[in-house]
Amino acid sequence: MRRYDDPVEVRRGPVDAGSESDAPSQFLWRGRLWKVRSVLAHWVETSPWWNSPGAQAAIGTDSGPGSTCEPQSLGELLTERELWRVEAGRGSAVGLGPDGEPDGGGVFDLAFDWADGRWQLVGCLD
Repeated sequence: MRRYDDPVEVRRGPVDAGSESDAPSQFLWRGRLWKVRSVLAHWVETSPWWNSPGAQAAIGTDSGPGSTCEPQSLGELLTERELWRVEAGRGSAVGLGPDGEPDGGGVFDLAFDWADGRWQLVGCLD
């Protein structure tokens, strides 16, 4: 899977009759509209709070000058992002574009950052 950190615009809605209503149904990436055919996985990740200076000082692994055990803001510790692994394409559901050629579909990882309300495309397998 190739890794990216590209901003995308996402429209949420049901992908099919049995899917969640808040799932990504379409996304705009690099000027192209992609239609989600299916949601393959959905999970939530927390930020790596254990790497923060306060946590490192508390467990004694950060002995640099000025390291303190000061508590971090709750927002920094509870940062979450929601990830969706989706199968998407630019054409119809059978994988062919309007001209009958393959549409270049693939599997994409889309991330929604709750802290700043932005979507990113973080991975692609095509």
